[in-house]
Amino acid sequence: MNRLVLPLVIPLLTAIILLFAPRKALWQRWISFAGSIGLLAAAIALFLRIERDGIAVLQAGGWRAPFGITLVADLLAAMLVVAAGIVAVAVTATSFAGVDPKREASGYHPLLHVLFMGVCGAFLTGDLFNLYVWFEVMLVASFVLMALHRTRGQLEAAFKYVTLNLIASSVFLTALGLLYGGTGTLNLADLSTVFRGREMGAFELVLAMLFFSAFGIKAALFPLFFWLPASYHTPPAAVGAVFAGLLTKVGIYSLIRIFTLLFRDAPPGVYTLLLGQALCTMIVGLVGALAQRDFRRVLSFNLIGHLGYTSVGLALVTPAAMAGSILYILHHILVITNLYLVSGIFLRLRRTTQLAELGSMYRERPLAAALALIPVFSLAGVPPLSGFVGKVALLRATLEASAYWTSAAILVVGVLTLLSMGRLWEASFWKPAPNPEKAPLNRVILLPIAGLSAATLAITFAAEPLFTLALRAGEQLLRPEAYIEAVLYGGARR
Repeated sequence: MNRLVLPLVIPLLTAIILLFAPRKALWQRWISFAGSIGLLAAAIALFLRIERDGIAVLQAGGWRAPFGITLVADLLAAMLVVAAGIVAVAVTATSFAGVDPKREASGYHPLLHVLFMGVCGAFLTGDLFNLYVWFEVMLVASFVLMALHRTRGQLEAAFKYVTLNLIASSVFLTALGLLYGGTGTLNLADLSTVFRGREMGAFELVLAMLFFSAFGIKAALFPLFFWLPASYHTPPAAVGAVFAGLLTKVGIYSLIRIFTLLFRDAPPGVYTLLLGQALCTMIVGLVGALAQRDFRRVLSFNLIGHLGYTSVGLALVTPAAMAGSILYILHHILVITNLYLVSGIFLRLRRTTQLAELGSMYRERPLAAALALIPVFSLAGVPPLSGFVGKVALLRATLEASAYWTSAAILVVGVLTLLSMGRLWEASFWKPAPNPEKAPLNRVILLPIAGLSAATLAITFAAEPLFTLALRAGEQLLRPEAYIEAVLYGGARR
C-alpha cells in the first residue's frame, strides 16, 4: 500500500475496529493506543521516504491531476504528520490513567481517531475541495468530543466553537465556488500554474481575503480568535491537548499552502496585512494571558499569542523566516499539547485549574513538577530550550529582512511570555497550596508528559539539523516548481 494512504487508513480502521470491539475500557484503550503507534510509525516511514526521495504524490484511482483526488506530501506536510502521530500517541496513552466511564462508553476513542484522520488528511491533500472535506471531518469530530458527556460549560463552549467554525467553513466554501467558477479547477498545483504571473486584480484580491478570513478564524488569528479562549478550557485535558496542539496548526498550514501556491505575486499590501495580523495576534494573546487566573485559560491565550510566531514566516516571504516559523510550529505542537496534559494533573489532584487553588506541586509531586518544568520554560523561551531556539531563528530572519518592528515585537512578546509562564509556575507549582489534594494521582499520566518533554529536549539538542530541514521545507514552499511538477507530471521531485 502507498505510504501516503497509511496516515489516513490507519486511524480510519482503528476507529472502525473500536466501534465493533467490546465496550470494555481496557480493550478500547489498548486498541486506541495501538492505532496511534501505527499512525506514528506510518508517519515516520512517510517522512523518511520524502526526506530521501523528494515529494511524493498519489493520484487516487489512476486519474491524473487535476481531474482526480490527489494526495501529496512535501517536507512540511511530512513533518506535520509526524507531529500529529506524536500527539496521537501521547493523548491515547493518557487514557490508561483513567477516562470518565460515560465519556469512554460514548465513543471517545473512535472520535479521537476520526479527528487524527481529518488532521492528516488536511496535511496531505493536494486539492482545495478535499481540504474543505477534511476540515469538516475535523469539525464534526471535535464538536462531539467537546460536548461529549456534556456539562453546561461544555455545551456553551461547544456552540461557540461550532458556530464560529461553521462561519469559517461557509466563507471557505464561498471562496471555493468563486475560485472554481473563475478557473475551472481546485487542484492546488494546477491553480498555481493558473495564477503564476497573473496580475492581482479585484477577483484575485477577493479570493485572497476570503481564504485569509476562513483560515484566520480556524487558526484563531487576530481579530478572529475569541472563540478559542471561550472553549478550549472546558473539555477534558486530553481533548484540550489535541485541540491546542493540532487544530489551529491546520489553519496555519492552510494559509501557508494557499499563499505560497496561489498568491505568490500578491501586492506587498497583502503581506503587510498578514504581518500586522501576526503581530497583533502575538501581543493581544500574551496581554490576555497576563490577565487570566485559570491555568488552562492562561494556556489558551498563550496559544493564541504564539500562533503569531507561526505566521510571521509567511508574512515575510523569505526562506529563513519560513524556516523559523516551521521550527516554531513543531516546537509549539509538542509544548502546548504537553502543558494541557499537565493541566490534567491539577484536575485530578485539586478538581480545579484556578490558580488560587493550586500550588505546592514541587513539594508534593517533585517528579511531576520536574517534568512540567521543561514545557513551561520552553514555552517561555528560556535558553537553551526549543522555544528559545525557535524565537532566535525568527528574530534572526526578521533582522535579515530589515523587519525591525517585527523583531521588536518578538522581543516584547518574549518578555510577556516569560512573565506569564513565570507567574503560572509560581502559582501552580511553587506557592503553598491552600487546600490538600482531593484524590490520588495515577502515575501512568506522567508517562506521556515525560515522552513529550523528551521530544522537546530532542528539538533543543537537534536544533541545527532540524533548522536545516526546516530551511529546506521553507525553500520548497517559496519555490514550488518541484511541487507543481510532481503533482502534474508524476513522480517524486526534490
